[in-house]
Amino acid sequence: MQVEHVLLLLVAATAAGWVDAVVGGGGLIQLPALLVLNPGQPVAAALATNKLGSIAGTSSAAVAYLRRAKPDLRVGLAAAGLAVCCAAGGAVCAAAISSQVLTPVIMVVLLAVAAIVVLKPDLGREPRLVLRTRRRVAAAVLVPGVLIAFYDGLVGPGTGTFLVIVFTAVLGLDFVNASATSKIINTGTNLGALTVFAVQGHVLWAIGLAMAVCNIVGAQAGARMAISRGAGFVRVVLLCVVSALVVKLGYERFG
Repeated sequence: MQVEHVLLLLVAATAAGWVDAVVGGGGLIQLPALLVLNPGQPVAAALATNKLGSIAGTSSAAVAYLRRAKPDLRVGLAAAGLAVCCAAGGAVCAAAISSQVLTPVIMVVLLAVAAIVVLKPDLGREPRLVLRTRRRVAAAVLVPGVLIAFYDGLVGPGTGTFLVIVFTAVLGLDFVNASATSKIINTGTNLGALTVFAVQGHVLWAIGLAMAVCNIVGAQAGARMAISRGAGFVRVVLLCVVSALVVKLGYERFG
């Protein structure tokens, strides 16, 4: 890669780390940058290297949130354990699934997420008291740990955003603590997918490790900003990320 391309990629990795730490969706920035700035690589190599950078940022953000926010550790750790295996399964299946089939479904889900956030302006602004039945807790573990984790290994974009919405809607967490909890699971999904890609020999380690450092820098800044500015700030970033994801996926599918 040319030097200027490497520098642009590292800038993209820093920005991706910031976005991912606040509300998820850093892959919206980082994965396209890998594909555009290193066009000769296989798509699997871009996906794998993206996971290497992402796991550094998400785990770093998880640590930052643990120090200052109140993630739901009981749910987060249980879901993260499942997420490692399910994301690995998604990564194994990635080559067999057509994005042409998945993209419209993902767009509908993202539009539903945006509608919920817009139509319910109080959602996630403050913690809500909810009765934690066994069904609620099971849903908060199984949906992120199995379904969303499998999706992250399979495709990826918007994983953190989906996690935030689940924890806000099901557990009544505010956006900041929902984002904090999501980082625990997202670390597990990245670990599972990265393990599969590494075993398959797809990871570009040199550029991936450099991106990982930049992801950490961005993630630390993003986590601290989310904590200091609160749920209202996270809500605005969430809507921006969802909108950008819909536009990106729509352009790829119908453009």
